This record gives sequence, structure tokens and C-alpha cells, in this order.
Amino acid sequence: MIVELLGLAATVAAAGIGYFQSRRFVRGRLRFVDAAQAPVAPWVSGVAASAVALPVVAMLPVVGLGTALIFGASVGIGVAQGKRDVRRLNA
Repeated sequence: MIVELLGLAATVAAAGIGYFQSRRFVRGRLRFVDAAQAPVAPWVSGVAASAVALPVVAMLPVVGLGTALIFGASVGIGVAQGKRDVRRLNA
């Protein structure tokens, strides 16, 4: 029971960190980068984040494949929201 709760907490923390950090990074540092504003950017960043997270979660006994996939999805959503923020600020 405790191990499952630790896994859930780690997944929620990874998703939150992935979302907020990627959104802030796109809004701040990638504001004027055309490639970051491309329609495919959230998909590419989400897949890349999942690919980077897979070996890390493979070594941890508490989390698994779902954590890596949720982390990648949260990064992709954060990039999409950061793009939307940039468009709103520039409009």
C-alpha cells in the first residue's frame, strides 16, 4: 500500500515538474525560436521526454512505464501551453 502511494506521488510530482518547467522554458527562453512555435513541437518534445525518462524509470522500483509516458505527455502539454502563452503575449 505504501509503495503504491510512493509511486503515485512520484508520478504526480514528475508530471507537475514536467508541465510547469516546459511551459516556463517555452514562454521565457524559446519565445523567439520559430521551431518551438511549430505545430509539431509539443509532440516532439513529449516523445523526447518520454524517451529520456524510460531508462530512468527502468532503474527505479517504485515507478514504471506509465510514469515515463505521463511525464512525456505533461511536457508536451506544457510546451503547447507555453506556445499559446507566447501567442497571447505577442498579439
